[in-house]
Amino acid sequence: MPERRCAITWAEDGTVRIGEPSAGPPFTRAVLDVAGAVLTWPVLGPTGLPAAEIHDVGQAQQWLWAVYGERTAAAVNAVASGTPVAELTLPEQPASLAEAAARLALGHWAARWWPTSYLDGIPALEPDVLGLELAALTHECQQLLDESGEVEGAELLEEHLAALDPLIRWRQSAAPPRQLDRVLRLIDDAADNAGLDGEALRHLRSALEQDHRPTATPLDLTELCARQQELALAAGTLRTATGRVIARGSGTNDWCRYPPGFVDAAEDAVSWTAYALGAGRRIEVEVVADIAAPAGGVRLAAEVHVDGDPPNRVPLARRDDVWTGRADLDIPASTTPNIEVGILLPGFDPGPGADDRAARAAVRALARHRLGVAATPHDGEGTHPDPFLAEIAAAAAVEEDF
Repeated sequence: MPERRCAITWAEDGTVRIGEPSAGPPFTRAVLDVAGAVLTWPVLGPTGLPAAEIHDVGQAQQWLWAVYGERTAAAVNAVASGTPVAELTLPEQPASLAEAAARLALGHWAARWWPTSYLDGIPALEPDVLGLELAALTHECQQLLDESGEVEGAELLEEHLAALDPLIRWRQSAAPPRQLDRVLRLIDDAADNAGLDGEALRHLRSALEQDHRPTATPLDLTELCARQQELALAAGTLRTATGRVIARGSGTNDWCRYPPGFVDAAEDAVSWTAYALGAGRRIEVEVVADIAAPAGGVRLAAEVHVDGDPPNRVPLARRDDVWTGRADLDIPASTTPNIEVGILLPGFDPGPGADDRAARAAVRALARHRLGVAATPHDGEGTHPDPFLAEIAAAAAVEEDF
């Protein structure tokens, strides 16, 4: 079995680390909060054992041995008590709990960072379908979790029960995904453990008690993607200025500067045009909205830099599928300005980061690859891990559209 070397280190604040998280922006890492620690996997790299940042060694002992092995659990105890240890050799092939944890972390990553884009042809993942699978995985990983993690799993289940009946019908259809039965049984067990009840859960229990005999009728998976919709893109149609165009371009679409679901994930989702209106100058900014973007009450802003000067904030309002806004600029009439535009949500924005365009492109490529795998039936003997149920439904909906 292949192996790798891994250092266990102690920090002055008492944190014990196993390995180091992968470099890169936040949207390239899958993160899972567990009892006494935070586990991290690279989304764009091979999935193996995670890096760990352990802040409570006593709590973490409930799962350390199951994820990393008994030698690593003992070494973490030794390091926490002040005894240095040599690098350990860890198996590259994770144990079953580590594999389930990696899948749960990737599911939470998809809920936060999936690059939904009409412009780039990447469909949204139906949140209720993904949420139910996350609830099932949370239950499967309960050895890793503290009480708050178990409560989160129950809340996920209650929040996304709307997808349960369609999943039951999918299980009874001609070609259900191979993991669907296991997901539904985990959901049933999780509901029982949490003391949850209701018509949808009783229907699930009744379905699981019956013989599993798929029908010859395939399920129309579009009902699992109820929140997806075609966007009649209005970008480029809302400009009201009638002056002379002096400059136009694409802005920066930094996913870290606004919450998920606000802006289409394409790199060219942000566009701007500068006009000359007599002696004045005006900029109009248009941003293609994600289908989940709020229709009102929350307003994005454009951050406009002109020739390296301090930024101007331009409030944006959502109209249909576009965030749009305009502002007058202080630009000498004799110059052609160098303009940079970024998008943010005031109060959420951590500030501009590094140029992560290559990483965003890699994440979009990963999403397309996963959808391609999801669209191809496989018998369980291939090299690809099972896609999420929401990915299978999204891939099927895309095929039906074409």
